[in-house]
Amino acid sequence: MARPKPLTFDKLKTVAENRRARYDYYIEDKFEAGLALQGTEVKALRAGEASIAESYAEVKDGQVWLINANIPEYSHGNRLNHEPRRPRKLLLHEREIEKLFGAVERKGMTLVPLSVYFNSTGRAKVELALAKGKQTHDKRATIKDRDWKRDKARLMRDRG
Repeated sequence: MARPKPLTFDKLKTVAENRRARYDYYIEDKFEAGLALQGTEVKALRAGEASIAESYAEVKDGQVWLINANIPEYSHGNRLNHEPRRPRKLLLHEREIEKLFGAVERKGMTLVPLSVYFNSTGRAKVELALAKGKQTHDKRATIKDRDWKRDKARLMRDRG
């Protein structure tokens, strides 16, 4: 029998984070995926240079690809440097890929990367979320709830 997956991911060093995703989407489920990198991409990630703000993932031919993620060229690289915005393959189990594909096809959900990080064994990982888009009024409600929680905490702190 397979070992159960941990509830939280082992994030040792976070390289890039997509903070806007939690505002724009309802996060349904999270997955940890490996990144298939080449050449100087790992060195550029270790230097902390990456952006996933406008990126997304898609399922094509039974494989999951990270689209529009920016890992800039490594400064000390030579002519064999990598292309910054190339599609990168995400490494997932076949059952997870089927689950993602079914949710995207049937339920109209989106695959959004939440963060890129290195785990305790030094492997580059992506925290991938299965998400549903929010409408404008939902975003306003989120802001309203967040402001109320902040004010409530301030009132409780002042009174007691």
